[in-house]
Amino acid sequence: MSLFTIADLHLSLNGEKPMDVFRGWQNYVSRLEENWRRIVREEDTVIVAGDISWAMKLEDTLPDFQFLHALPGRKILLKGNHDYWWSTRSKIDQFLSEQGFSDMSVLHNCAYLVEGKAVCGTRGWLYNSETAEDKKIVAREAGRLSMSMAEAKKLDGELTAFLHYPPVYDDMECKEILELLAENHVRHCYFGHIHGQNAAQKALVGEYKGVHMHLISADYVQFCPVKVE
Repeated sequence: MSLFTIADLHLSLNGEKPMDVFRGWQNYVSRLEENWRRIVREEDTVIVAGDISWAMKLEDTLPDFQFLHALPGRKILLKGNHDYWWSTRSKIDQFLSEQGFSDMSVLHNCAYLVEGKAVCGTRGWLYNSETAEDKKIVAREAGRLSMSMAEAKKLDGELTAFLHYPPVYDDMECKEILELLAENHVRHCYFGHIHGQNAAQKALVGEYKGVHMHLISADYVQFCPVKVE
């Protein structure tokens, strides 16, 4: 069994907001499916780190979730900034159960033990938060990450963090998130949100203050799930 991850699938199988119009995203759904089926087995797990579906309401995610459900492996879903459909954990769990998506669950104020990894995470927020509202959101996200990490520590595995927003970008830091990663001795942090070659060049990939940072946006990883180290 193996653990994989990928972010920013931006699925829109209802046809309302296809991503094919953007450079590098042509035929991305078929490319994603081909790559996923090539490397992921039924006994594997894939962390999908945010921006999963363009749907506005939970019930409208159905075609996108049906697509994910048909792919091999267990899927653990994390909220992104464009996941407007995201509701409470209990409502999402109920929806997944009602639709028979037993292979899908959410990472929200909780943790999972997968292949010796204590999987924890949250959406995160902007790395240049200056307004009072942004600071409030950062504090809330840091609280959620702290709660997730506390649950992860109970699982007796190596803490491995998944975020949607990068904790470091260009010369900016989300200090609250970085402090939690350092304090809890997280060795690997995986994040998405960043698209395009120019933006990706500013995303820190590699070691930063003792944490190995990994960019896993779908277009950056060529629409292929990445094996977690």
